[in-house]
Amino acid sequence: MTELTELLKQVKNLDIKTKNLVEGMESGAYRSRFRGGGIEFSEVREYAAGDDARRVDWNVSARYNDLFVKEFVEEKELNVYVVMDMSASNDFGFVKSKKELGFEITASLMFSALKNNDRVGLGLFTDSLEKFVPAKKGKKHMMEILKKLLEYTPQSTQTDIFRSLSELQKNLKRRSVVFVVSDFMSDSFVKPLQYLKLKHQIVLVNISDIRETEIPEIGHVYLEDAESGEQILVNTSDKKFQEEYSNLIKKTREEIEYEMKKLGVDFLNLSNEEPFDVTFNRYIHTRRRK
Repeated sequence: MTELTELLKQVKNLDIKTKNLVEGMESGAYRSRFRGGGIEFSEVREYAAGDDARRVDWNVSARYNDLFVKEFVEEKELNVYVVMDMSASNDFGFVKSKKELGFEITASLMFSALKNNDRVGLGLFTDSLEKFVPAKKGKKHMMEILKKLLEYTPQSTQTDIFRSLSELQKNLKRRSVVFVVSDFMSDSFVKPLQYLKLKHQIVLVNISDIRETEIPEIGHVYLEDAESGEQILVNTSDKKFQEEYSNLIKKTREEIEYEMKKLGVDFLNLSNEEPFDVTFNRYIHTRRRK
């Protein structure tokens, strides 16, 4: 009972923390960028004079030896999924961990979707898609999702975005807006994004920490890979090492941004240095002008 009470307090605290962010995320801009209006299959019916021949369902027609056409309806609401990286590299953080930042982003996006009367769902991944919760409407469903997020214990420390997105694709049955929240420290994951993008709107939210780009001068220390446990001794006061490290991080990020630009997938860079609503609104208005 104590654990449940503590968990409910965490969810409530997450609600309070993200309230200002959600209020700052412009509702009209959100809808204009991620509006519904998709076309969704409804049913098949018998062919009538004047029907578009391109809508004929040939499989059903052959089965019943008569012509049948597919009926579609306009989809007014959105399916919004937030898919979060739970691997060990996101436990790192100077003021707060990247994982904590990811929780706040996830909650902000979900509350914003709720405010716009959309359906929300959740995905959690490491080196595979460990958990998937289908999108539904309502605050009760969203609060249940946030509880699952906060109480979840990852089954792996590793990251495999390629495999995780490939598995995600199999779970998404309807057109959706998919926010992938990660530090994207993984091998190439372009191919599954290509397939996801055919049907869904994809936004990658890159979470980072200032200490990942600027190493303080504290002499010789062991740097440990949070996912593999591998350690290496480095001299953090060595100017050459500092420069090479910063250039490597910068180059890696620029390569990902370049790949995503070629693919046509939106990529947001986010850290603790700027509130999420500011970053999100700037992204919305930038996309509007394009």
